[in-house]
Amino acid sequence: MSQLSVTLLRVGFLVLLWTLVLAAIGVLRSDLYGTRVTSRGRGLRRRRTPTRATSRATPSRSTTGVRAGAVSTHAPAAAHLTITTGPLKGTTLPLGDTPILIGRASTCTVVIEDDYLSARHCRIFPENGQWFVEDLGSTNGTYLGNQKVEDPVPLAVAERVRIGATTVELRS
Repeated sequence: MSQLSVTLLRVGFLVLLWTLVLAAIGVLRSDLYGTRVTSRGRGLRRRRTPTRATSRATPSRSTTGVRAGAVSTHAPAAAHLTITTGPLKGTTLPLGDTPILIGRASTCTVVIEDDYLSARHCRIFPENGQWFVEDLGSTNGTYLGNQKVEDPVPLAVAERVRIGATTVELRS
């Protein structure tokens, strides 16, 4: 082998060695200092008192098509996801058309620091006007009432979903 190829091989191994050392330092740093919290500017908020934005005017009966004295046979539509127990108790998340991912990872919609949660624990998502809860292969499971969730299961208003030490429910 020529002197040039031996030198290039040495430099390549040196770069590989430093890459591994810096990766190990990054892992140790994240273990020591925890997950970096990023601000999203919207999404979760603590609900203390009703604000002007949350008190919306109800549409008139003429615009909704509901006759006076008519009884609705449909269940009330869910408007919020509320955390009822756990470290984020009292937190309310307005529901839209996008799924809600719950876990410890900073990329989740709802980030909960709990040793019993997986990085991507479960998701709550809308489909055909109904909300569903689905476990994403978590270690400790997701429970709807006392039943373990394995496949996507319909989620009704006021039904409790237990995830580690946290309980969430849909509210209208």
